[in-house]
Amino acid sequence: MDKQMLARINALAKKKKTVGLTAAEQEEQKKLYKLYLGEIRQQFSQTLDNVSVEEKDGTVVPFKEAYKKKK
Repeated sequence: MDKQMLARINALAKKKKTVGLTAAEQEEQKKLYKLYLGEIRQQFSQTLDNVSVEEKDGTVVPFKEAYKKKK
């Protein structure tokens, strides 16, 4: 997400708190939030790909595999 999109999200949030948003601005805000959260989720998933867990027996497995075992 580029700086312009983040600036627009912040501007809409500030405007919502002060004077309120029009219907078009509310829709724009929803779309921007959806994009933003999608990127955050993707980054978090990529971070988990780089995390490993050491089992009680000393073996090291990727986090996602260790999590699947415990389910």
